[in-house]
Amino acid sequence: MVFEDHASTTDCAFETEQAVPAQRASWSFRSARPAAANATPVQSPRQTLKNSISCTGIGLHTGFRVSMTLHPAAPGSGVVFRRSGPHGVALIPALWTHVKDSRQCTVVGNDDGVTVATIEHLMAAVSAMNIDDLLIDINGPEVPAMDGSAAPFVFLIECAGVTAHLPSQPAAAPRTAIRILETVTVSHNGAEATLAPTSGNGLNVAFEIEFAAAAIGRQSTSVQVSPAVFKNQVSRARTFGLIDDLPKMRAAGLARGGSLENAVVVNGADVLNEGGLRYPDEFVRHKVLDAVGDLALAGRPIIGAYHGTRSSHALNTALLQALFAKPSAWVAVDAATGLPLADQPMAAEPLRAIA
Repeated sequence: MVFEDHASTTDCAFETEQAVPAQRASWSFRSARPAAANATPVQSPRQTLKNSISCTGIGLHTGFRVSMTLHPAAPGSGVVFRRSGPHGVALIPALWTHVKDSRQCTVVGNDDGVTVATIEHLMAAVSAMNIDDLLIDINGPEVPAMDGSAAPFVFLIECAGVTAHLPSQPAAAPRTAIRILETVTVSHNGAEATLAPTSGNGLNVAFEIEFAAAAIGRQSTSVQVSPAVFKNQVSRARTFGLIDDLPKMRAAGLARGGSLENAVVVNGADVLNEGGLRYPDEFVRHKVLDAVGDLALAGRPIIGAYHGTRSSHALNTALLQALFAKPSAWVAVDAATGLPLADQPMAAEPLRAIA
C-alpha cells in the first residue's frame, strides 16, 4: 500500500508508536508442547478473540474518519466485514473471491457494490496472529490506517485476547491449512509472485524490491511467519511513498488521508519522517507485511514458500486466483498435523455462520 492515516486511537489506549516497544517485554506467545512419539496427534482448534475491541482512525485514500470493532465470531465463520452505512448493513467475507480492486490497495466487496478498502494491514495481523474467525464491524469504506503499519492491529488483538474454540462447540472443526504441492507463478511487466512447496509446516515470505530513490534502492528479505516473528520483525514496518507521486495520487482522489503520521515519505536520498526508519530495511519489510495480508484472503493459512519480486496487491491477488484455478497445486491439510483432509472445501460459509 502507498501512504496512510492521521493520528488514531483505540479503546486499548494505543496512541503512539512508542507504545509498541514499551509493551513488547510483557507480551509472549504460547505454543503447545510436542506430543510424545507414540501419541495420537492432537488437531489444532480454530481461534477467535476473547473480547470485542474497537479503534477509530482516518482512511488512507478517502480521508474519512472510521470506527471499527473486532468481535469474536462463531466456529467456521471465517473473517467477515460487517459494513454499515447509507446502504444499510452488508456482510463481506475477507476472501480472494470477493476482491473488487487491488491497484493501490486490496478492496473486498459484495455483489451490490458495497466495499471495504485497504484491508491488507489488518488482515496481515489477523492471519499472523492465527485468528481464524472474526467479525469486523466498520462504519466507513476503508479500514483505519492507524500509523501505517500492522502493529496497532497486533496490539488490539493482544489486548482483546485470543481463545480457541472448544471441540464441544457447535460447528467446531479443526484448524485447516492449504499446503502448496506445485509451484505457481504469475508475472507482469517484470514483477513476479510465486508460491512453491516447502518442507516446513508454515509460510515463508521472501521479497525483493528496487527503487530509483536512493533512500530505498535495492532491498531483499525473507521471513518465516509466526506470531512472534511477525510482531517483532514485520508488524511495525510502515507503508511508504515517494513525495513526487503524492500530487498525482491526490489528483486521482487517492491518499487523502496520508501524512507523515502514517507513512514513510521519501524524497530522493532522504526520509522526511522525524525519527527516520523503524528498521534499516523497513521498505521491503512492509512489502512482506502486505504479502502476508493479501495471502490471508486464501481463507486458510498457507503452508508454502512465497517469493515476490516487485510484486503488488494486484499480482498477489492474481497469484491466489492462479493457485485455486489449479486443484493439483494444493491440498487441504490439518494445520497441526499436516495430514491431508478427506475432502477439500474451499472455505467456510461465513455469512451463514454469522447470520
